[in-house]
Amino acid sequence: QVQLVESGGGLVQAGGSLRLACAASGNIFRIDDMAWYRLRPGKQRELVAGISNGGTTNYADSVKDRFVISRDNAKNTVSLQMNSLKPEDTGGYYCTAAVTLNDYRRSQSGYWGQGTQVTVSA
Repeated sequence: QVQLVESGGGLVQAGGSLRLACAASGNIFRIDDMAWYRLRPGKQRELVAGISNGGTTNYADSVKDRFVISRDNAKNTVSLQMNSLKPEDTGGYYCTAAVTLNDYRRSQSGYWGQGTQVTVSA
């Protein structure tokens, strides 16, 4: 009913930047919290950054002052600007959204994208 599609991953040298984007589509009435998670080799999945419908943000300590999350509520998109990338930022990055569906019950559910790979070389 709802699809999240990420884009913008790739290979970059340490110190470089990438911008990830995620677009939500489908039977959407409203999107509340949106977030980016990552899965790094040998580590558990972790929250990188989150943003509420009203724009309140939160970040993992490891990315504060380097990454910026933003969203466009009119377009149902969320982005992650990643600066000063480090090799330890390498991993799969996943977009999530808490969605209220445009059905008669206003059902709520969480959705995940399929991920985009970020590789940072030393």
